[in-house]
Amino acid sequence: MTGGGFPAGCEVIARACVTSTNDEAKVLAAAGAKAWTIVWAREQAVGRGRHGRSWASPAGNLYASVVLRPAGKAASIMQLSFAVGLAVAEGVEACAPTVPAAMLKWPNDVLLGGEKLAGILLESASDGAGSLAWLVVGMGVNVASYPEGPGIRATSVRAAGGEVDVETLLAAIVGRLAVWVECWERDGFSPVRQAWLERAANLGGEVVVRTQKGELAGRFVDLDRNGAMLLESAEGRRVITSGDVFPVAA
Repeated sequence: MTGGGFPAGCEVIARACVTSTNDEAKVLAAAGAKAWTIVWAREQAVGRGRHGRSWASPAGNLYASVVLRPAGKAASIMQLSFAVGLAVAEGVEACAPTVPAAMLKWPNDVLLGGEKLAGILLESASDGAGSLAWLVVGMGVNVASYPEGPGIRATSVRAAGGEVDVETLLAAIVGRLAVWVECWERDGFSPVRQAWLERAANLGGEVVVRTQKGELAGRFVDLDRNGAMLLESAEGRRVITSGDVFPVAA
């Protein structure tokens, strides 16, 4: 499947249901699938997010994974998660202009009105020499529905007042992703970082970051040149490379 508003060179593999679009895309990438091969499913049986967390995947929402083969070192992969966040935010706004401006929560969530609209999962393989062999970019966007339950703060495009066809949204997001990946390959992380900071949720605010080693509290002041969060804490400035961020209520 090609066309439908997707950028030139894309191949879209559409499925009714898969276990996980990332799992299928990784198999294709390892077997030599070209860059911009896209696995798109109407439903996922075993959808997952960061740290292996379950991702509810009913019909009506967007579940897709894109195979990329960007030039660069495997260590720089974190930077591309910010490009994906920008692409999702811009794609949603282009297709559903009546929804609130999308904000980006470190490291890779997209928010509408402070509630989670989309999550992003990047998985990759090295070529053994420190360079990237392939990268799979997975995204789940709540279009028609969103998960509900204790402690869950989520929303959907529809709940935020927008209506969009899932395929149209996917094409718009992939189009913006192509622009940002090209920008990153040409100009480095700096322009991606600046654009992301302009949409950063909680920037300048007090937050709690939950890491594998415990909780850290402080003020989110910036991103470093690699995309790590810079946290101004009582113990001084901390560099956070992984964790979950929660705003501190005023």
